[in-house]
Amino acid sequence: MIQSFGFFVAIAFLLAAYVWALELKRKEQLGLLGFTSKKILKGQAATTAELITSAVIGFFIGYKLLFIALNFSAFTENTQAFILSTEGNIIGGLLGAALSAYMKYRDKEKEKLEKPVWVEEKMQASQHVGNMTLISAAAGLIGAKIFHNLENWDDFVADPIGSLLSFSGLTMYGGLICGGASVIYYAYKNKITITHLIDTSAPAIMLGYAVGRIGCHISGDGDWGIANTAPKPNWLSWAPDWVWSYDYAHNVNSEGVPMANCIGERYCNHLDPAVFPTPFYETLMCLALFGILWYLRKRITTPGMLFSIYLVFNGLERFFIEKIRVNTLYHIGDFGFTQAELISSILFILGVIGIFYFKKREQNQKEKLSV
Repeated sequence: MIQSFGFFVAIAFLLAAYVWALELKRKEQLGLLGFTSKKILKGQAATTAELITSAVIGFFIGYKLLFIALNFSAFTENTQAFILSTEGNIIGGLLGAALSAYMKYRDKEKEKLEKPVWVEEKMQASQHVGNMTLISAAAGLIGAKIFHNLENWDDFVADPIGSLLSFSGLTMYGGLICGGASVIYYAYKNKITITHLIDTSAPAIMLGYAVGRIGCHISGDGDWGIANTAPKPNWLSWAPDWVWSYDYAHNVNSEGVPMANCIGERYCNHLDPAVFPTPFYETLMCLALFGILWYLRKRITTPGMLFSIYLVFNGLERFFIEKIRVNTLYHIGDFGFTQAELISSILFILGVIGIFYFKKREQNQKEKLSV
C-alpha cells in the first residue's frame, strides 16, 4: 500500500525543507535576507469562493477515502491504479464536501470582526519555505516527467497518456531545473535576495537528493547500474554482497527474470546478472557532499559561492556515476553520451564560472565601498 519510492521522496522534501528553513533563519539573524510586507484583510467572513473551493477539495478526498475503506484489499493490490482511477464513492464525496465547507466556515467565524480591517504583515524569507517547497515539488515533478519522456521518446510516442500519468519515470535533472527555476521566480516576485536564497538551498538540495535515492534503491525503479559479474574485491569483504552487486529482487519495474517460488504477477522478477547498486552509491556520496556543504556554509560568506560549489559537486558526482549506470545514449557521430552526462557537465562549468564570477563581484563591491 505504501509506495517505497514515493515515501522516500516525501521524506526527502520534508528533510530538505527543514534544513532549508534552518539556514534561512540563520541568514535572517545576520540581516542578509530582510523581509517582505503585504496587506491582509482580517476579520472577513468566509467568502463564497472559499467555501466552494473547500467543498470541492473535500469532495475529492471523501470520494476516494470512503471508496478505499470499502475496497481496501483491491486498494493494497494496486495502489497507484486505484488512486488514479475515476472510481469513488459519491456519498463519501458529499460528506467530505459538507465537512470541509463547514470547517472553513467555522474557522473564519472565529476570526470574524464587526468590521474587517486591513493589516500589514511582515514575512521573513523562512516563512516562505512551505510555499517554495510545494512549488518546487509541483514544478519539479512536471520537469522530471518532461525530461524523462524526452530521454525515452519512443516509449512516450507509443503510449503518451500512460507515460505522463505513470508514477514511474522521473528524471532528477528535469526536477532540479524546473523546480529551481520556479522557486527563483517566486523569490524574485517576493523580493527575496536570490544569491543568499540559492546558497541556503544548496545543502538542502543535496540532502534531499541523497534521501530520494534511497527510494530508488529500495523500490528498484530502474536507476541501477550496469551488469557487475566481477567478484567482490577484498577491500570490501566486510560489506554485504549486495553493496558490490545487487539483483534488485521484486523490483517495481518487473524487469529481469522470474523468481522461483514468488506468488503473484507483479514484483516477481530479479536481475540476472546482478548490477552495480548505483542509487546506494549516490546516497553515500551525496550524504558526504551534504556534510561538506553544511560545514562550509558558515565559512563561505561570498553570496552565490556556496551554490556554485554545489553545482560543481553535483556535476562531478553525477557525471562519474553515469559511467556505471544504465541509461539511454545520445549520439553525435561516433560519440555517445547520456542526458545526465550532458547536463552534469553544463552544471559543472556553470559552477566553476559562478565561483569566479561571485568572487570577482564581491571584490568589485569592496573596491567601490573603499573609494
